[in-house]
Amino acid sequence: SSEQCTQGVVAISSNTLRILALEKLGAVFNQVTMPLKYTPRKFVIDEESSNMILIETDHNTFTENSKNQRKQQIAEEMVETADEESKMEAAKLAEQFLSEDLSEETFSSPKAGNGMWASQIRILSPIKQETLEIIKFEQNEAAFSICICQFNNSPVPGLTYVVVGTSRDLSLAPRQCSGGFLYTYRLVDDGSHMELVHKTPVDDVPTALCPFQGRLLVGVGKLLRIYDLGKKKLLRKCENKHIPNLIVGIKCQGNRILASDNQESVHFVKYKPGENSLVAFADDTFPRWVTQATMLDYYTAAVGDKFGNMAVLRLPQDSKDNVEDDPTGNKAIWDRGLLNGASQKLDMINMFHIGESVTYLELATLIPGGSEALVYTTLSGTIGMFVPFTSREDIDFFQHLEMHMRNEAPPLCGRDHLSYRSSYIPVKATIDGDLCEQYNSLDPSKRKTIADELDRSTSEVSKKLEDMRTTYAF
Repeated sequence: SSEQCTQGVVAISSNTLRILALEKLGAVFNQVTMPLKYTPRKFVIDEESSNMILIETDHNTFTENSKNQRKQQIAEEMVETADEESKMEAAKLAEQFLSEDLSEETFSSPKAGNGMWASQIRILSPIKQETLEIIKFEQNEAAFSICICQFNNSPVPGLTYVVVGTSRDLSLAPRQCSGGFLYTYRLVDDGSHMELVHKTPVDDVPTALCPFQGRLLVGVGKLLRIYDLGKKKLLRKCENKHIPNLIVGIKCQGNRILASDNQESVHFVKYKPGENSLVAFADDTFPRWVTQATMLDYYTAAVGDKFGNMAVLRLPQDSKDNVEDDPTGNKAIWDRGLLNGASQKLDMINMFHIGESVTYLELATLIPGGSEALVYTTLSGTIGMFVPFTSREDIDFFQHLEMHMRNEAPPLCGRDHLSYRSSYIPVKATIDGDLCEQYNSLDPSKRKTIADELDRSTSEVSKKLEDMRTTYAF
């Protein structure tokens, strides 16, 4: 790019000078929409075939078989309740009712009532844009978790398995179910189809799955378990019962496991191969209602909760993960941990209120050769990112710019910006990039005033904002 062409790229090709520019940066460049039958919950990608395997689940919904049975039942009731004189007419109406096929996209699907679930697995080819296979579950069986893994003791080394966790007769409030299952499938035909290996019953809803050292980590309700592949079902190897409420996510690095609880933040758990045990050695002091969490490194985790808060938590420098579990209760009272939890507590490094429930978190690189950033998505459809500062000079510049922007561009509704970003917990070590980006939309006089306060020109401030954005995103 150059000063003469700020919105494009100047390039040389043989003996010609070319200028490349996108006219509408806000327009969608390429987008393909594929309709699904139910609400997609989670998906995984088979790296060998590049196919997507996703689970779709809807509450208050009939499956196709239940829908047909219900229609047949209604038709029979129409004929049975009719008088002798109108039997023939009722039979015709019932036949017409059965043959009528109304579009669910136009008229919506019939409501089944609370506690009624419909679910299926779909194998999708994003390259061909077609569905390769659909595996349907029975009525009231709902899929909530899925993962791709390889087992060390598989009969064929290197064979890829897909494990799907489902619940049976789940009621949301109060949360209870009659049981759950872990379906183990084998990928066949170059990843285009799945073959059922076996079905493992469990006590509660398997809400989280994660491959772990040739085995499988499963969050069954509030129990954290390790399963291995067996001939007739998955074999339970060990478990941890100290997660308080409900495990909603599992991430791992090495022997460390990050288990997310839906009400009590995250727990760092160590797997001890010699003892074959899972021991929670660190947890949080703040009761976060976690929706998503991911490990940034061996000591640090990023957490998003249902109230729209984002936090980065880190183990203290003097923390140790070789703590001993004490099922007998023989430990001294001062050795048992704090607040009835783990013996070590996480430090909060960053805190920021986004304002929307976080649905996904991932450490990713969005541009080739770019630096890693923490990308998040929200329930309202927002895709955002948190980027790390690499120099003290950048921190000072953006801190002062944010301070001036709070004064010069207050929110329309009059709410204080700082109090909004600190809605639940005071904002910590995080700068609001959305607010700083509004600098370019200010009046020229205000921009000049802010730039003078920062000892820079307006073009230098705009360039600094653009450089920070293009280094990580676009």
